[in-house]
Amino acid sequence: MSGSNGPADTHTYQSLSEDCPFGPVEQPKRSTGRLIMHSMAMFGREFCLAVEAAYVTPVLLSLGLPKSLYSMVWLLSPILGFLLQPVVGSVSDHCRARWGRRRPYILALGIMMLLGMALYLNGDAVVSALVANPRRKLVWAVTITMIGVVLFDFSADFIDGPIKAYLFDVCSHQDKEKGLHYHALFTGFGGTLGYLLGAVDWVHLELGRLLGTEFQVMFFFSGLVFTVCFITHLCSIPEAPLRDGAQDPPACPVPQGLLSADEVQQYGSIEKVEHSDAETELITQGWANKKAPEQSQTAMSMKSLLRALVNMPSHYRCLCISHLIGWTAFLSNMLFFTDFMGQIVYHGDPYSSHNSTEFFIYERGVEVGCWGLCINSLFSSLYSYFQKALVSYIGLKGLYFMGYLLFGLGTGIIGLFPNVYSTLVLCSMFGVMSSTLYTVPFNLIAEYHHEEEKEKQQRAPGVPDNSGRGKGVDCAALTCMVQLAQILVGGGLGFLVNMAGSVNVVVMTASAVALIGCCFVALFVRYVD
Repeated sequence: MSGSNGPADTHTYQSLSEDCPFGPVEQPKRSTGRLIMHSMAMFGREFCLAVEAAYVTPVLLSLGLPKSLYSMVWLLSPILGFLLQPVVGSVSDHCRARWGRRRPYILALGIMMLLGMALYLNGDAVVSALVANPRRKLVWAVTITMIGVVLFDFSADFIDGPIKAYLFDVCSHQDKEKGLHYHALFTGFGGTLGYLLGAVDWVHLELGRLLGTEFQVMFFFSGLVFTVCFITHLCSIPEAPLRDGAQDPPACPVPQGLLSADEVQQYGSIEKVEHSDAETELITQGWANKKAPEQSQTAMSMKSLLRALVNMPSHYRCLCISHLIGWTAFLSNMLFFTDFMGQIVYHGDPYSSHNSTEFFIYERGVEVGCWGLCINSLFSSLYSYFQKALVSYIGLKGLYFMGYLLFGLGTGIIGLFPNVYSTLVLCSMFGVMSSTLYTVPFNLIAEYHHEEEKEKQQRAPGVPDNSGRGKGVDCAALTCMVQLAQILVGGGLGFLVNMAGSVNVVVMTASAVALIGCCFVALFVRYVD
């Protein structure tokens, strides 16, 4: 944010690669290898989220966490994320670090994820080694584990926005779509591998005996996979740093008449072009003749950030609402799916004695439910691979509508006719929905940005752009809908289950919300031709 002593919201910054005097220049084509490297962050993130889904409940139960604290554990991180994501998105739009605008925040959030994972998987072991008093040991173990869960969830949810903004900053319009498909593909692969490793009985293997407990084994694998994936991601594509527009003109690409085609500097590239004195003078004069409001992005205060979010174009707002509906439906089903398998499909009882037949049947249902989640992740990857071919036939509108429709019908059939085999088969519809949520809304954001860039090129010189929004704010506004969906699901579905007396109401609610979402994406979401 601005550190000047001038009036608020007037200090301006300029990307070395944005808003040049000769107009925006298209990004260079990124190789498939670079896009895959960029997608490795999604693989590592989803791998760790799968480990959390498999282990965080056993960890909390093994500590004896009071039931009154469960809601606080699950609601605190999405509330923080919903409130702070747009703020961080705006701050990253104005980050002046030499490493780029997004990667410093991705690195910081990645370290926070790793720290949170270390706390909730190893907190009990560390406290046991340091504290002898049983009562103090329990208090410290519960406290450290809760901090770890909240820190991990907060960072894992938060990091998606900067990753998407990073992709949008450094890729051409065509590569954005390709990159989003790779993101969804590796998200599914990461979840699949995480669930499979979580299903292994590590206690009876040599590695489990060496490290102590299965919690330490999973931390070893998670930390290793996460570190390698994020180092690969951060080294994938260089970013251009942001320069203070009040001090000097940006290093911009010059027209084809000044440089040959292979010398023209592309948007988002960090390498510098050596200009002759005449060329440099021409660029500087061209910059000086442009109006500052047209070329620069204003550093935002909290007031101006809220104003930008409230006044965002209606099609962005409709896209955010559709994303909220989709994630509410998806999370309603996913967060209670293993419990649904144990109680409704297998007819087990989680409240019976732990050595009773009903409880063992319930545990068997939970295990099979985990395999269903693995099918979901695997099919999400496969569907993401075929999405690129499908979009040429049915378009983004068809993909968006089909994802919501198949999920709504699939969950409805599971709720009406609970059966082991049909439920596992229909878990593939969960994968269609997750792949849709990870790709189509961000494809639409990219289309909107591309359309706005075209309009900006056609705008008369001197006409200011007062939208006050950058790619970071738009991506953050979209991803914070996931946190709002978590708040709605965490606060509302428990009440519905208590009222209905059966977890089956969760599946039927997810189906109804998804079918409502079908109508919304068909009627209200704007699609660019």
